[in-house]
Amino acid sequence: MTYNHLSMYERKAIYYRFNSGESLRSIGRFIGRHHTTISREISRNKPLTYTYFDNAAQEKALARRQIPRHQKKYSNIKLRTTVITLLKRGWSPATISGRLKLEHPDDPLFHVSHEAIYQWVIKDFKHSGNLYCYLAKRHKNRRKQRKYGDLRGQIKGRISIHDRPQVVDTRSRIGDWEGDLVEGKKGSGYFVTHLERKSRYLIAKKIDDKKAASFNRVSIEAFQALPEAKRLTLTLDNGKEFSAFKELESAVGIDIYFADPYSSWQRGANEHANGLLGRYFPKGTDFSAVTSEQLETIVNLINNRPRKILNYQTPAEVFR
Repeated sequence: MTYNHLSMYERKAIYYRFNSGESLRSIGRFIGRHHTTISREISRNKPLTYTYFDNAAQEKALARRQIPRHQKKYSNIKLRTTVITLLKRGWSPATISGRLKLEHPDDPLFHVSHEAIYQWVIKDFKHSGNLYCYLAKRHKNRRKQRKYGDLRGQIKGRISIHDRPQVVDTRSRIGDWEGDLVEGKKGSGYFVTHLERKSRYLIAKKIDDKKAASFNRVSIEAFQALPEAKRLTLTLDNGKEFSAFKELESAVGIDIYFADPYSSWQRGANEHANGLLGRYFPKGTDFSAVTSEQLETIVNLINNRPRKILNYQTPAEVFR
């Protein structure tokens, strides 16, 4: 059943009739409310030293509505103690919320959303508490959820991987590439990586930001250093850093295709090469401290290491 807050008109009726000595049941019948609603309204909104007054009651009710629900739940000591105990057991806020509703289906006082629990953790941290330590990722603040819809795969003019020549799938020729961007420690820069599908030959360059212009600049430089016969196709994912792909196509003379959103396996060779780079530059590495010469040295090591998939030839040997 839907509950509606008392209106100013109803509070005015309560004010006149209650102070005239009318019973709560009679007032309830007059305004169409249960008598317990009238009783609760008077006890909650009547000043301690004065009789019930409609204007003052309305102000108190409106002020109470401004208090976040998670704060109201927080005042329930039994609920708060239970949640904290379960957090310390390693339960996630979502698990706690769902379990409490399962165990107390008819007790709204024990129903709390996972978002409210996160707000409690944030409040605890701001008061020098350590509840955040019991969260899986130990975040001290709740990250704002941005809902813009799924924008991946919407690069204007993109051509799908499903329209790519079938010969690319056979790995029977040199010149078909897969490209990607590898991020270092936040704000420290990126590696642009390109891998030739048949030979597994790797090209990697440093850039400072994730802009399409930066990606194009180093990619154009790298591909223009190769013979035209060895730059036939390039397959990318749907990151916005690839949105200016037309410029790259025109400058290099290469046909660019895009994998399906969230289908990294369609560029599996490139992903594997990124993993090889990760052995030398683990996740979280400060790329600003890595020189272009150091990156080139590592790429040369990878390109000159025999590979089982190449019948123990090196990528450099097959590529050349």
